[in-house]
Amino acid sequence: MPQLPNLITNLITVLPWQDWAALALFIGGWIGYALFADWRSKVQRTLLASTNHYRKLWMRQVTFRDQRIVDAAVVQNLAASPSFWASTTILVLGGLLAVLGTSDKANVLVQDLPFAARTSMLIFDLKVITMLVVFVYAFFRFTWSMRVYSFGAIVVGSAPNVSVFDSGVADRDEYADRAGRLMGLAAESFADGLRAYYMSFAVIGWFISPTAFAIATLTVLWVLYRREFRSDVLAVLRA
Repeated sequence: MPQLPNLITNLITVLPWQDWAALALFIGGWIGYALFADWRSKVQRTLLASTNHYRKLWMRQVTFRDQRIVDAAVVQNLAASPSFWASTTILVLGGLLAVLGTSDKANVLVQDLPFAARTSMLIFDLKVITMLVVFVYAFFRFTWSMRVYSFGAIVVGSAPNVSVFDSGVADRDEYADRAGRLMGLAAESFADGLRAYYMSFAVIGWFISPTAFAIATLTVLWVLYRREFRSDVLAVLRA
């Protein structure tokens, strides 16, 4: 235990303060934006909240159809997107692990880039590990989205017949709300995975310099904000 303070000190001194500041901006900006997006969705209809509105309308329409083949096909199509991205993420993770295995050559290649900062092998490995963490998070969010969509398919498949809803035995609004929220959770998890991909582009800037890392982080956050809160798609969905 007496060696713990020394270990912490060594870890802190591995990176210059500029890198720590840029990394703190990246982590804080990512978490802060996620919290802001969640809060904003409760205040006004954001991109995700707007699509959730249509998901509930969709689930309500399910209660008026005895044949739900089209609905099952739509759920399957929605689940295909996180499946594709999860598979892609596995390939990315494999590539990053390969870079870690040959980090000495990769570090030399990066240092040959214009304006790239000269760093030690350890710092280069830390940057690659940071990228790995981002994509591992994305993989978990994509795979969870796939599972939730499978739960949604079960809910759609188990929906009572139209006559049951018409007789009042089953409540249409309660079913639409429950099923719509389930589909919304799947979409939210998928959006988190895509957001991680966006943030990975900011980490690429770290291989150039801490300043480039900070600028890239702010740029990505701005792009995310514009697309989720100020996009033409959102204006159409709100109409």
